[in-house]
Amino acid sequence: MKKTIFNNLFNDVTLFFLVCSLALTLIVWIIQAVNFIDIISEDGHSIATYFSYAILNIPKIYNKLLLLSFFLSVYYILGVYEDKNQLIIFWVNGITKVEFLNKLIFLSIIFTFFSIILSYFIVPFTQDKARSFIRNSNLDFFPSLIKPKKFIDTVENLTIFLDEKEDDSMKKILIKDSSIGGGSQLIISKSGKIVNNEKTKYLSLNNGIIINYGKSKKLTSFNFEQSNFNLNKYKTKTTITPKIQETKSITIIKCLKNLNYNMDKKTLIDKLNCEKSFIKNLTQEIYKRTILPLYIPILCIIASLVVLKSNNNDKFKNFKIKVFLSGIAIIVFSQISINTVSINIQVGIATLCTPFILLFISYLLFLNKNKKFN
Repeated sequence: MKKTIFNNLFNDVTLFFLVCSLALTLIVWIIQAVNFIDIISEDGHSIATYFSYAILNIPKIYNKLLLLSFFLSVYYILGVYEDKNQLIIFWVNGITKVEFLNKLIFLSIIFTFFSIILSYFIVPFTQDKARSFIRNSNLDFFPSLIKPKKFIDTVENLTIFLDEKEDDSMKKILIKDSSIGGGSQLIISKSGKIVNNEKTKYLSLNNGIIINYGKSKKLTSFNFEQSNFNLNKYKTKTTITPKIQETKSITIIKCLKNLNYNMDKKTLIDKLNCEKSFIKNLTQEIYKRTILPLYIPILCIIASLVVLKSNNNDKFKNFKIKVFLSGIAIIVFSQISINTVSINIQVGIATLCTPFILLFISYLLFLNKNKKFN
């Protein structure tokens, strides 16, 4: 009987968690997806690249909201059980409130492992995969970004300005190409046309002059009647190098070990520049992936405090509000701790120990409150 009762509770919490976490993730994802439109409107990437990049950011958003989603799930379900007097079923079957809490802690540990797997393996993989779509993109929409009377510097080492544009035809064109090693090229053309198809992208220029500024700092120039300026070779200005949040956890750990052995040595580990200046960000990232999920059992205990008082008690509503605010405070504190872990060694150690201390204190608090109310 006890097993059936707890299974029903676990199912209710898990189901609400799925609904809550997915709903919150969807809301945040839609807001961020609007910001990601810059990938098309400013950087010239294709719609396929935009959707691939946006979708692969879902695991990251989901993971960030996991603490809040779990706390709300336990808090809400226990509140519903109390309002409907369903908790009485546990007590009449000989289940103590401490035993009830221990079972919920067991459930929270399962969610903790889920969060660690998500943040340690899945999120870095999907973030790197999302970045790969940017790296491999061919800037399909770049030609459409070329507007009159506006300096276009969307792509790296290239600036384009034109006075007039009608459909794909242009007049009074100025192009600066800085991709030439040690020098640059300036092209001035009276007219031109944008050629954009599946095979190639280029500017067909008419009646102009090309001015080259080479390594020797000498100017050379020549006139042309017709010339094609290739756009395929240029790359986006969007960051294409892997960020720390996109790096494998094992790579970050290797880097931290190397820096611990020799702080001044610079090495390259799986495309990660491992050097002293990155140690703060590396420490924060590995903390987010391994230690932050440990706050889940703490939030479980805090949310479970609502079972200590009956809804018939005049102070029950105020007590529920205090429990809710305490849980939110723990979540806020956990996010602040990401920045404190890398301040110095002493503060870092204290930050690492904090979730274990809070877990112990919150458990003792539950035992003390339970004894007091009984």
